[in-house]
Amino acid sequence: MNTIFSASWIKPARQRKNTVINFKKSFTVKPFPVKALLHITSLGVYNCEINGKSVTSSVLNPGWTDYNKRIQYQTYDVTELIEKENTVSVGVGIGWRFHNWYDLSSDIISFGNVALLATLSITYENGEEVNICTDSSWTYTEDKVRYNHMYNGETVDFNFIPRKSLPVKVIPYTKATLIPQEGEFITEQEVIRGKELIITPEGDTVIDFGQEITGYISFYLTADKGDTVKIRHFEKLTKEGNVYTENLRSAKQELTLISDGKCHLIKPLYTFYGFRYIAIDGMKDVSPDEFTAIVVHSDMKRTGHFNCSDDMINQLFHNIIWGQKGNFLDVPTDCPQRDERLGWTGDAQVFCKVASYNFNVEKFFRKWMGDLRAMQKPSGSIPSFVPTKYDDHGGSSAWADVATILPWQMYLTYGNKELLRENYSLMKNWVDFMRSYALKKKPEEGISTDPYLYEGHWHFGDWLALDLPDKEAVEGATEKDLIGSAFFAYSTSLLIKASEVLGIDCRYYKNLYRNIRKSFIKKYIDENGKIKCDTQTACVLALHFGLYENKEPLASQLTSLVKGFGHLTTGFVGTPYLLHVLSDIGETELAYELLVRDEFPSWCYPITQGATTMWERWNGYKPDGSFATPDMNSFNHYAYGAVGDWMYEKMCGIRQKEGTAGFTDIVFAPLTSNRFTFAEASIETVNGKVASRWERSGKKTEYTFTVPEKTCAIALINGKKYVLNTGINKITE
Repeated sequence: MNTIFSASWIKPARQRKNTVINFKKSFTVKPFPVKALLHITSLGVYNCEINGKSVTSSVLNPGWTDYNKRIQYQTYDVTELIEKENTVSVGVGIGWRFHNWYDLSSDIISFGNVALLATLSITYENGEEVNICTDSSWTYTEDKVRYNHMYNGETVDFNFIPRKSLPVKVIPYTKATLIPQEGEFITEQEVIRGKELIITPEGDTVIDFGQEITGYISFYLTADKGDTVKIRHFEKLTKEGNVYTENLRSAKQELTLISDGKCHLIKPLYTFYGFRYIAIDGMKDVSPDEFTAIVVHSDMKRTGHFNCSDDMINQLFHNIIWGQKGNFLDVPTDCPQRDERLGWTGDAQVFCKVASYNFNVEKFFRKWMGDLRAMQKPSGSIPSFVPTKYDDHGGSSAWADVATILPWQMYLTYGNKELLRENYSLMKNWVDFMRSYALKKKPEEGISTDPYLYEGHWHFGDWLALDLPDKEAVEGATEKDLIGSAFFAYSTSLLIKASEVLGIDCRYYKNLYRNIRKSFIKKYIDENGKIKCDTQTACVLALHFGLYENKEPLASQLTSLVKGFGHLTTGFVGTPYLLHVLSDIGETELAYELLVRDEFPSWCYPITQGATTMWERWNGYKPDGSFATPDMNSFNHYAYGAVGDWMYEKMCGIRQKEGTAGFTDIVFAPLTSNRFTFAEASIETVNGKVASRWERSGKKTEYTFTVPEKTCAIALINGKKYVLNTGINKITE
């Protein structure tokens, strides 16, 4: 058994709210240790040093889970840090436990407390092993970080001198929920130096880093003793050029420093911020060169790249990448700045495909799917965000459908059957929940009792769509029950596919799927073959999910709606599939027209307003210079970046043959446009790099396709089929 299970949970005997606690243990080592492993976790976020040196380059450990059910612990090889006389020092902040989100036993440890569990295992040349465990012999002091909070930031008082070390309190908190590190470590990535110093009309001193990031700043503090320096982090300037923080809601996003007159290198340890700008109060002679922004996210390997002849579309792809970087922080958060930063299931569901092309997210999502399984309700329903801070029974279509869509997409991208098998119960239980709800729902006015339609349940709808007169409305015009029933069919179809891959009998679900489609057609398709709910999203779902075989009336309906509006009106539910469907029905040029459009509403409109990440709302910052409602207006929100998978799969034509996974069988079928002179994309797959490029020259187009070893590939161009070889293949048409 791992020696961490021999340790005891310890906490401070008393703790001032939101103060960082330093736990310490000194010990002597005999000659000659050959191995030293530290196993450690905390209730809170820890920062561990041995003899003044950090044990890891990762940050915000142990990560975020539902601590009632899963607590990750980490293991570090610290052999090189061990000396004859040693001191282990572990600072622990509140971390993701900053609200009373979890029903932790108040008589053992309340949400306002922190706790530590650790074992240092030392092995000597003769094979002797000594374990130094957290127990009553450890001591603690309060830290100079007088306040820490994930939303509000940190306050550091360099004048603070702790009282003498005090004995810790051993608590009988459970170790049954401990699991070894599952996800990617959160690490510091790029470092961006301040780009511009701005003095706003209201007199604030502002530094623009030129890129919205998730992370924190670093600089040297030099100020007189007793001076207070306050730094606010924010995303946007108003049209007048002043600081805009209303969209942070209650989150303060501040770093407060009280100087002792000495020079200190500043870098927060127990929080993170979402920002492009900082406003500095209390410092003289500020220069942007003195400040760096440190980008922080889960340590994912970059696997996907895209480039084309249009700088605006290249910036769009840049924003998609940075939206992912800014929100893949142990869990796939919706936003990194306001008082939310939650693992919303709907956002992850719509983005998981392009996420798996941009970066290797197999390990990242494997951990989060473990969180999903842990938090799936006994009914099979999935909470709206995971980990959840409420007793959220969820069940919203397109959000809870992450239970089927995410495992299936991870299988498609990485070809890992074991990952699919690991999450098969997650998929099945969600489909069974929808089926059970359809069978048990009671008759209500306006709602059918068809046992094959997922109706009457609470749903988010086509979130932030623009097809209602009130452009601040959030739920869209598409009928929620239509969305629910469409996803009921889609999730059932994915469960069938997963069953077939795993060799599991799925006759019941095949019959269920047939009946869902029949019921959907009966209720939602009219006698002319069009969908009764006349919205872009309704058409898109019916077409993309294959809910009605006669596609021509639906295709005509969708085309008319897009051309009639002159732009997209879809929200979170319809947008990920919109361009795919337009391409599939032969309207590729219309898809390109929507892609390159730079007027509101469009993917490129935010870029005309200086966006460096994806926005939550199409109208987050309006053409007249006003903002959408601050209640929900993030400027780093990756969901609409789902358009990136169309850029990989349709624009550049990198697709997998139906019925295959792991990019073992590739079909290159790029859909070109005269709007571009070239486009190229590549994905580093489990078998190697797959790449596609097309370039127009006069009336000719040259295609270049890169095929890795152990991979079959064909190209479909202008109705012709080409069998490709391993390596680089060139075709001119």
